[in-house]
Amino acid sequence: MRKLIIPLCLLLSLALMAGPALAASVSDEDVKMLIQEVKSLKAKVAELEQKLQKSDAKQNKLEKSVNVAAQKVTEAGKNEPKIKVGGALRFNYRNSSFNNTQKAKVGDGLFDIFRLDVNGEYNDLLISAQYRWYSYMNVIHHGWVGYNFSEASQGQLGVTQVPIGLLPYASHNYWFGVPYYVGLADDYDMGLKWLYKPGNWDLQLGFFKNGEWGNAGKLERYSFDVVTVGDQQNEETNTVNARLAYTFTPWKNSSIEVGVSGMFGQLYNNTSDGFGTRWAAGPHVRAKFGNFGVEAEALRYAFNPDNPAGVSDDTVLLGAFASSYQIASEATVLVGNLSYDVPVAWGPVTGLQFYNDFSVSMKEKSGWEDSYINTLGCLISSGPIYTYVDLVMGKNMVWLGGSSNALAEGDPDADWTAMFNINVGYYF
Repeated sequence: MRKLIIPLCLLLSLALMAGPALAASVSDEDVKMLIQEVKSLKAKVAELEQKLQKSDAKQNKLEKSVNVAAQKVTEAGKNEPKIKVGGALRFNYRNSSFNNTQKAKVGDGLFDIFRLDVNGEYNDLLISAQYRWYSYMNVIHHGWVGYNFSEASQGQLGVTQVPIGLLPYASHNYWFGVPYYVGLADDYDMGLKWLYKPGNWDLQLGFFKNGEWGNAGKLERYSFDVVTVGDQQNEETNTVNARLAYTFTPWKNSSIEVGVSGMFGQLYNNTSDGFGTRWAAGPHVRAKFGNFGVEAEALRYAFNPDNPAGVSDDTVLLGAFASSYQIASEATVLVGNLSYDVPVAWGPVTGLQFYNDFSVSMKEKSGWEDSYINTLGCLISSGPIYTYVDLVMGKNMVWLGGSSNALAEGDPDADWTAMFNINVGYYF
């Protein structure tokens, strides 16, 4: 419409400007007609301007409606639960010096696990769960609901990781170290946990009613807990944990975390109907200097069971992976790990991490043998596929050729054993 208005106005202006020159050659009747046409044009211009204003109003109204609809879509998206389903499929190749049949066959190819992960959030509510299928047992790894009280504060309720020592793991390798096999690393129990991370600080407090199943007689579990078999009738209950850590950067491309952890809880004995205690405490440090990493941890633990007469207090029974064994009631566990990262671009391979993880359990009781694990290995990263190549060596260690009391009194004549293990995992 504006394209019509402008030419019309120009014509009108020219007509008026040319008026004097043409006055002599035009009659009064012509002037009247011209004036009438000008009035008509003015009326049409006014009409067109009115329509244009209405059109602009409609456009503004339409734009406002679009913005309101977009806002509603955004708000609706915020209120929709965001759920992500993932998992992993893993296999092992294994050849052990303490397994003659395996040695004769030059190793075995073994199915490890298939697992499903579910992680989600709804506004500030959170969920996280993982369930695992092994060839001989199906277990829950963790499962909790949480709430973000603020950006720095979160609560978790359910089967959640016990906050103690180096987190999330006290090792780099697939097999883990001694802390895991005495229930002091990657342990998941049923309870409440509060995480508070203001700035460089990391505070975690937990209360755990019992192990993940609530059934100490169930040996099919991922985490090592005190279990009940035969005359060993103790079980974990009413445990509190506290872990405080601080991370700082002494210089560029470096970080150091220093922390301290403590645990205190009860041991209920189903035979004596009495309560004993258990505790653990110690410091840890994790440092990264460019591609070079260092980890160290020391944990002192003690179990004081209320056993009936005839049952020794020198050991307690731990179980997981459908099995159980005894550990010393008092010991000090030490960890020393080194790692070095090498970024590469070899086809699908994007990174290598070389490491050596060392750990030992030094039993308090005089004459009892220390237990060791040392793992030299490499993690190969290839997109969603992670491959651990490990040479695991052990002495007086369960699962590595040691006896069922290897983590208790042990064997003074025990030799070092070795296991070569390759674990290939696809994570989705």
